[in-house]
Formats: sequence, structure tokens, C-alpha cells
Amino acid sequence: MRIPLSAPDIRETDIEAVTGVLRSPHLSLGPKLEEFENAIAKYAGTPNAIAVSSGTSGLHLCVRALGIGEGDEVIVPSFTFIAVANAVRHANATPVFVDIEPQALNLDPSKVEAAITSKTRAILAVHTFGCPADMSSIIEIARARGLHTIEDACEAIGAEYDGRKVGTMGDAGVFAFYPNKQITTGEGGAIVTRNSELAVTMRALRNQGRNSSGDWFDCSELGYNYRLSELSCALGVEQLKRIDEVLDRREAIAREYEKRLSGNDSLQLPVLSLPRQRISWFVYVVRLNSRFERSHRDRIWEEMRSRGIGCGRYFAPIHLQPIYRNSGTVNLPHTEATADRVLALPFFNRITDAQIDEVCGTLVEIIGNV
Repeated sequence: MRIPLSAPDIRETDIEAVTGVLRSPHLSLGPKLEEFENAIAKYAGTPNAIAVSSGTSGLHLCVRALGIGEGDEVIVPSFTFIAVANAVRHANATPVFVDIEPQALNLDPSKVEAAITSKTRAILAVHTFGCPADMSSIIEIARARGLHTIEDACEAIGAEYDGRKVGTMGDAGVFAFYPNKQITTGEGGAIVTRNSELAVTMRALRNQGRNSSGDWFDCSELGYNYRLSELSCALGVEQLKRIDEVLDRREAIAREYEKRLSGNDSLQLPVLSLPRQRISWFVYVVRLNSRFERSHRDRIWEEMRSRGIGCGRYFAPIHLQPIYRNSGTVNLPHTEATADRVLALPFFNRITDAQIDEVCGTLVEIIGNV
């Protein structure tokens, strides 16, 4: 792709930090892990942060540490990355899919209540595309029904809801640092929680179930290798130092797209701001209007790519994917209608105005010919 969908922003200071680890005797479970966890906790405003190998592993540890397992249900959106449902399934629990609200494309609180059964143990809310979910309504429902709340903030580090960072309002929240995210550790993620007992359990689970106070070979839990290397943590420390600069830059890019595409009646653009919220721009996703079908969207996607411009079709509804199709009858009209018409445009820190011009001009031209 001449203009990729995403690209990591790696600077010389990042490279020097990683090289410094390679010159040290610590490649795993060393001082950079502690430094990175402390930095994430301070940034989020929580007493605990647990660095892990990915956002997916972080979600899995949240489900496990909360004691959710076989016979339990967890309410999740279907319009999101499949890892959300997989994390529930890996704990032998059942994901229950609920529709999204049509503006921010997050879990619709008005649909959550009807999905709760005697087996429901938690609500897993996703801050889709970096836009905060309606956490006050979701937490109110959870508290009234005695449920846990997990926040998937994998796409949303730095986003805020009522002045609080997302990820910090439920029992636990998860950030992810894959190369397409706002900041990256290569592969990696982090869990934040105010519950110190949960944090202790998660630290044990990420390292084969080993208890930090016991012998290296004494395992008190059935755990996993979900550790994050010192190399990744060193990169994360440096990247996090400029998180505010990154978030400001990405918001400015979103505004540039808005200027070029507003007024096009074929497109519904994402809102630039919402009351009581700060968006952390993960991607810039446009929606084709109702005259378009999925086949039209796919033709536009293919033509953009043929011209060297990366685009994404986020998200294929989880409940329609082969491994989840047999999970019962699910009526999710907003999820399905949205998924057929969304298109993510190139979005990364170093994209230039000239590249944005080309993306927008090419998109408008192709839409006009469909």
C-alpha cells in the first residue's frame, strides 16, 4: 500500500530504549516491566496495572480472575473484534450478544437489561474505535443486578468519560498496544484495576499461576504464559511519554478528514465530540448511507486497495462468524446494518495532508461511480 491503513510511530528514542534492554541482563520480568506498569497505572489513575502479552490475554485474565466459568454468561457486543467473545469462551463461559446504539456504535444499555438472565455474571463493554461507551448506564445496570463490569479499552487508551479515563470505571479494564494502536509495544496489553486482590490473581495467572510470595516452581493457579517482555515494556515506556501529543495529533487528523468529507450525502461521518466524553481516535470510520449495500462497500474497498490505499472493513459481526453462528437466534439490526456499510480510512500519526487529500479525493470519485 502506498498509503497504509495504519503504521506504528517509532522514533530513535524508542529504538535506543529497546537496544538498552538488549545490553542488559534482563529480557523478561525485569525493571522495565515494573516501570511500564507504574507508568500505565499513573496515567490511568489506578493503583494497579498488569502488563500482559496482548489485549486478548488481558480480557481472558479479567474473565478468569472474576471467577467466571462454565455455565456463566457474559453480555458482549457483536460489533467488535472477535477477541471479546473468544476471551469469554476460553473461560468456558457463554457470550451473549447485544445490539449497539447507532451513534457511537457501542453496547446499547437499553438492550442490556433484556439480555440478563440468572446465568449472567458480567457485562463486557467495548469502547469502540476509541469512543467511550455509556458507562454510567452500564455500571448502574450492573450494580442493580449484582454483575461485574469489564471494560475493553483496547482501542481507547486516553479516552475519557465524565472526566475519568476509560478502563478505570468497571472492575477491570484492558488496553492493547498492537502496532495499529495509538501507542505500541509491538504485541502487548495492560490491565488496570482498583481491586488489589484481582491484581494479585492476574499477576499469578499471567505467569503460569505462580504466586509471587512462593517458590518459583510453586503454582497456585492454572495459569498461562501471558508475560510481556522487557523489550516491549521498554518500548511502551517511551511511547507512553508522548501519549498526549499522539492523542492531539490523531484528533487533528480526524478534523482534517471531517473538513474534506463533510457535506457528502453518501457518507455518515463519525462525530468529532460528544458531551461528557473525550474520544481517543483509534481509526477514522465512515459509513455509507442506506442506499448502499455490503456489495457496494466491498467494491469501494477493493478499488481503494487496487489504487494503493489501505482500508478496513471493521467489523464483521461476531454472531455471524462461523464459530458463533450456532449460538442461537440473535436479532441485532443495528449491528448488521452498520457492519455492511462501514469503511475505515488510513489513519496514523505521520499521515500527511497530501495523503489525506488523495484518500478523500479517491474515495469520493469511487463512490460516485458505484
